[in-house]
Amino acid sequence: MTEYHISLPDVESVKCFVNAVTRFDCDIDIVSDRYVVDAKSIMGIFSLNLSKPLLLKINSSNTDEAEAIRDGIAGFIVD
Repeated sequence: MTEYHISLPDVESVKCFVNAVTRFDCDIDIVSDRYVVDAKSIMGIFSLNLSKPLLLKINSSNTDEAEAIRDGIAGFIVD
């Protein structure tokens, strides 16, 4: 499992992010406080508090796939 903190501050960011992650077959979740939603679900993401960074969990044992996901969402990753 690979984890990153991401920021999705506006509607356009959420749309671009969902388009980027839906290309991959593995499970990708977003965690905010006690809530966990599917990162491929635009409605699920909008149910979260987007005013602060979110934890992204990539559930893939394939290193190449995890790196491809990271490259696809690099603009959303925060330190």
